[in-house]
Amino acid sequence: MILFFALLFVATAIAGACAFVIFWPLSLVHIRDRHPQIGAQLGPGAFLNPTALGWLLRRGYIAANDRNLTGLASPARISLLTIIIALIMAGLLWALSTVVSI
Repeated sequence: MILFFALLFVATAIAGACAFVIFWPLSLVHIRDRHPQIGAQLGPGAFLNPTALGWLLRRGYIAANDRNLTGLASPARISLLTIIIALIMAGLLWALSTVVSI
């Protein structure tokens, strides 16, 4: 049963990845088109760049004071947090299943 819940967390991470793949590129295109200074800060190839992902997790887009960017980046941030938390929970449940054998 523990591994079943771990698998559910993996499925949640996959759902978060689907949302991330939709919203984060849209956010990056908006940044490229309307905020070149932020684009320069994030650097080229920002899709999986740790600096850009940290900027997203820290809600760096709020400083731009752009409602459209906030509307695109907020779901990307939530989906990235969903991926991280779900994978951590799946790993913890897997580790628990190796310790507790019923």
